[in-house]
Amino acid sequence: MKEYIPSELEPRWQEFWRQKQFYSTRKDPNRKKYYVLEMFPYPSGKLHMGHMRVYSIGDVLARFFRMRGCNVLHPMGWDAFGLPAENAAAQHGVDPAEWTAANIVAMKEQQDALGLSYDWEREVTTCAPDYYCWNQWLFLLFYREGLAYKRKAPVNWCPSCRTVLANEQVVDGGCWRCGSAVDSRELEQWFLRITDYADRLLDDLELLEGWPQRVKVMQENWIGRSEGTNIVFTVKETGDELKVFTTRPDTVFGVTYMVLAPEHPLVNKLIAGRPQEEEITKFVAQMRRESEITRTAADAEKVGLFTGASAVNPVNGEEIPILVGNYVLMSYGTGAIMGVPAHDQRDFLFARKYNLPVRMVVAPPDQCPSTDELTGAYEEPGIMVNSGLFDGMSSEEAKKAITDWLADRDRGGGDVMYRLRDWLISRQRYWGTPIPVVYCGSCGTVPVPEEELPVLLPEGIELSTLQQSPLAECPQFVHTSCPACGGEARRETDTMDTFFCSSWYYLRYADPRRESAPFLKEEVDYWLPVDQYIGGIEHAVLHLLYSRFFTKFLYDQGLVGIQEPFQRLLAQGMVYKDGAKMSKSKGNVVTPDEIIERYGADTGRLFILFASPPEKDLDWSDQGVEGCYRFLRRVWRLFGQNRELFEQSPGGAWSGNKEKAAVEGAGREEKELRRVLNATIKRVTADIEERYNFNTAISAIMELVNALYAYLGEAGPEQRDTHRVLLRQSLETVLLLLAPFAPHICEELWHQCGLQGSVHQQSWPAYDPAALEVEEVEIVIQVNGKVRGRVLVPADSSEVDLLEAARGHERVRPYLEGKEILKTVTVPRKLVNIVAR
Repeated sequence: MKEYIPSELEPRWQEFWRQKQFYSTRKDPNRKKYYVLEMFPYPSGKLHMGHMRVYSIGDVLARFFRMRGCNVLHPMGWDAFGLPAENAAAQHGVDPAEWTAANIVAMKEQQDALGLSYDWEREVTTCAPDYYCWNQWLFLLFYREGLAYKRKAPVNWCPSCRTVLANEQVVDGGCWRCGSAVDSRELEQWFLRITDYADRLLDDLELLEGWPQRVKVMQENWIGRSEGTNIVFTVKETGDELKVFTTRPDTVFGVTYMVLAPEHPLVNKLIAGRPQEEEITKFVAQMRRESEITRTAADAEKVGLFTGASAVNPVNGEEIPILVGNYVLMSYGTGAIMGVPAHDQRDFLFARKYNLPVRMVVAPPDQCPSTDELTGAYEEPGIMVNSGLFDGMSSEEAKKAITDWLADRDRGGGDVMYRLRDWLISRQRYWGTPIPVVYCGSCGTVPVPEEELPVLLPEGIELSTLQQSPLAECPQFVHTSCPACGGEARRETDTMDTFFCSSWYYLRYADPRRESAPFLKEEVDYWLPVDQYIGGIEHAVLHLLYSRFFTKFLYDQGLVGIQEPFQRLLAQGMVYKDGAKMSKSKGNVVTPDEIIERYGADTGRLFILFASPPEKDLDWSDQGVEGCYRFLRRVWRLFGQNRELFEQSPGGAWSGNKEKAAVEGAGREEKELRRVLNATIKRVTADIEERYNFNTAISAIMELVNALYAYLGEAGPEQRDTHRVLLRQSLETVLLLLAPFAPHICEELWHQCGLQGSVHQQSWPAYDPAALEVEEVEIVIQVNGKVRGRVLVPADSSEVDLLEAARGHERVRPYLEGKEILKTVTVPRKLVNIVAR
């Protein structure tokens, strides 16, 4: 057999699979479906090791479940809109569409070079009009249902990217994309009313049994459902009502101040004509320029300014000062909070800073310290004190009692609040889906009729000199006629957040060439939900939450029959080198192209799956890559050295008749090889199908190869010929088990051995439980807890037989001579311990 040269054989088999359309998929109601999907990439032009890892994971599952007889859908596409392409195009003086198309061609070639078994007939590209027209169609559906709306609101603004960011896209006060400090602006923006689905998004997390717990916790915390009480205070000077939401109504008697958000509509009224007016006005203006994320950061200083006005507490009539504070947000709750310094540590520190009173109203059950003794807030449950008719109650009882008391007097009542805010989808950029709305002087806001979709992006726009929304600077796009009255109108010049595109692409794969609808329900209902979704943890509260929202909305519209899009989720770990994330600035980048060129795709795939469990971070190792390459060459030699085993009756996949032949006449060595073979099939099957422990599956295959080398190294020609069937079965099984991980070398060896069909179209091998039973086992013999010998005994030996074998062992007898045996302990099939003195 010639030398193993991956650069020769891998492209040949990739072309073979492509010509034969091996991975083209059609709906088949008679077969069990399996939909495996990796999160589609932004077409940057180059794959990195993170891509290689996630795609290798998905491809192993796709190939495995095909061999298990499933009808596998394994598609790929491109999340092609977005600011990076727009910026790169401006930098290089080319059109974003041209830049994106070239990058897609380059990345697709890299994916093909990895031997990935995608159904390219289902490819989707989100910047193509045949995709984004359905973005617009879905937007209009949201609009008709009252879930898409436009309003003026303070928004997160990235001055570097020159666009709005959703709350989820601000990380530690900076832009998620470029890291620039984010500030705040007030703009007219389009939103999707995701908050209408808050309860379902939260409650249905229980349905996601196949999701990592940490992802579910992240979504639960982001939705942030809080059950509490609204309490209505009254502004003494104006009579205006001032409502707050609290989860601690039991502490209302301990309120000693109130704080309003700078944007609260009452602020200007409260400070008008007062000495504080100028200072607070400047403070409010400053706060409007800061993002909400920055203002509420854990390490941000809490700042408050006294308005000079006071509020009246509805439960005791006490007058308390009203302040304006930087850490209170108008977008969360009511824009006003009540300060209870004795029972909230943040309030306690704020009160000490501004010399505000502290009053204890919930005492520990076994003591009642005075306020002067407090060195921090008491935040635990306790007994009510200083709380009028509620004194003596437990604080938990008082929560309900006070809420009911307020409701009876129309001064509040129970309520539910969410941290989740409506999804801001407007972006002031060019390279995105145009929002299908026009503004008419006579008719107002008018949606574009469905028959006029798509609203196309204009071509030939100069991007490099624009400092604001590019579409707003394009007269041929802006000026249009009103669909309702035919009069002059202007188009909406914002484009949609690119997460809109990725919130439903997994549905389009089910029916990608449909021209009359985004998809047919019957196609979606066959393929969905996605059985296994694979991608990064960074999408836990962005893409994954939005996709769940879209699916539930489409279910409500009768367009899909599922309420959750992804049955199982695998969040793969990062790839590191030398203890740090791979990056050009650190000089520690290894690219898939380098690995393919030097070692071949199979080696790269094998290493990245062998080096670490998929959910864990992976530390790149050049030695580890070399080790996987050596293993594949060892497999290659194993078949080259045993080619004669396949020269008689040509075979295909393993059969029951061959299994029977393999058993007959087997000696001890053959039975052990057969046991290892079947144990490996069982282990690899479970590691892929149930546990996703690809590293241990590969390790088991390596052990099987070692066992074959050991057997063949000792067996003589006659023994090899006698047990030809078992040896062929073992070698064929190596290829079948290894094929999902290293598809090229296994296809090559399968054909070189004259086996029928493609290795990837064979059935996955099944193990024989009877073969796992061993006839003899090695027993460890201990005397007084120390190992004194080992002995082979029949596997079904009784306790008496085990003791007899132990006591008769030549190395054990000296330790028992002249001693009294006090006790014996036997562990069947493992150990005998004799206690003697």
